[in-house]
Formats: sequence, structure tokens, C-alpha cells
Amino acid sequence: MQDYQAPADLLKDRIIMVTGAGSGIGRAAAKAYAAHGATVILLGRTVSKLESVYDEIEAAGHPKPAIVPLNLEGAAVKEYEELAMTIEDNFGRLDGLLHNAGILGTRSPVEMYDPETWNQVMHVNATAPFLLTRAVIPLLRLSTGASVIFTSSGVGRKAKAYWGAYAVSKFAVEGLSQLLSEELDDERHNVRVNSLNPGATRTNMRAHAYPAEDPRQNPAPEELMPTYLYLMGKDSAGINGQQLDAQPK
Repeated sequence: MQDYQAPADLLKDRIIMVTGAGSGIGRAAAKAYAAHGATVILLGRTVSKLESVYDEIEAAGHPKPAIVPLNLEGAAVKEYEELAMTIEDNFGRLDGLLHNAGILGTRSPVEMYDPETWNQVMHVNATAPFLLTRAVIPLLRLSTGASVIFTSSGVGRKAKAYWGAYAVSKFAVEGLSQLLSEELDDERHNVRVNSLNPGATRTNMRAHAYPAEDPRQNPAPEELMPTYLYLMGKDSAGINGQQLDAQPK
């Protein structure tokens, strides 16, 4: 999976949404999906970053993407439902969804953790993916073999002290992923759902979490893309309800 070589047309004519598409892993995934034929729906809160990714994809001659500005922290249920209706009106279905957006919060003991920060992290990292997935499930069911990828973390599988709401939110993501993998997998719809731990990667979030670390020792987001392509494409059709890693342990 980590050495997967994706065919050039792996995602031809597929409609794929990427959250947090403006930077880091989301940006790399959006560009990789587009490079392999997908029409990518770029979702994020910073329009200028989304426009930059949009321009890069268009300049490379790949399918024209779409931009969806949405702040997951403040978005209401109605906004997710309106987004789903817009996707249906413009594309008719959704073939893939990468839940990549997330925030770190603070690293501190639970007894000192700020409740407002806790609620913010839990909402962006766990509740927002629930609301978005809930809204687009009917569109995923219209696809021939849709794939949903939830971004997990090592601390969302084995908690470590001081990771607070981030760790707990990723445990929630794992649970939601497993739940949906059973609810959505049937012969009529064949929607597969998996969680993916990117591991230590050269991103801004990693730099904030480990300020003393030399970022050059970690792979760039682009180096993880074989796994992201594999899970989004047809070659992973039999994989469902799994906890996967983008890097060797």
C-alpha cells in the first residue's frame, strides 16, 4: 500500500471531496487526486489557500476543481445540508471523501485543560466530520464504490499523556469510522470507510506539536500519497473498516 503505484487514470471521472484542502496533507491529496483524473471539491476555511490549490490544479491541466469555503468550527447543520444539495445539483453524486481537516488544541494535563478549547477541538475534529458525512451519505450511495477516509492519529489509537482533546477526538473518529463501515457496506451501495494515520509528517500541525523537532526528519505530505491514492481508488475495493497507516511502523 505504501509502495502503491497508481495508474494515471485511477480516479478518472470521480468526484472527490477533500476537507482542509488548503495546506499540508489536504493540499497534497487534492493535487494527487486531480492528477489522477478526479474532479476535486476543495473544502476549507481560508479562501486564498483554496484558490492557490485551485490554480495549481488548473495550471497542471487537470480536471477543473470546485471551491467550498466552510469554517467547520461555526458551520450549522443547515450549511452541511445545503452543501450536499449543491454537490448533487452540480455533480449528481460523490465518489470519495477525505476527512483531513483538524486542529491540535493545546497539550496540557486534563485537570488544566481549558473547557472552551476542548469543545472547539472536539467539534472540529469529531462532530464536524459526523455532520458532513451525515449530509453526503445519500450522494455516496449513488456512487459505484465510494470511499471515505477518516484521518486518525497514533494518539487516537493509544492515548498519550497531555494530548487532551486531540487524542480523545481521534478516538471518536476511529469509532465513527468503524460504525459507518458497518452501516454503509452492503451489496446495493458498497461504500467503504477506513481510518488512516498519516504518522509524523512535515506539516504545520506537527511543527506546533513538536517545536523542538527537526522537520526535515519527517516525510513531506507528497511522499504519503501512494496510500491516499490506493484507499481512494478501485484497487482498495475490498478494504473496509480498517485502521491503516500511511507510513511503516
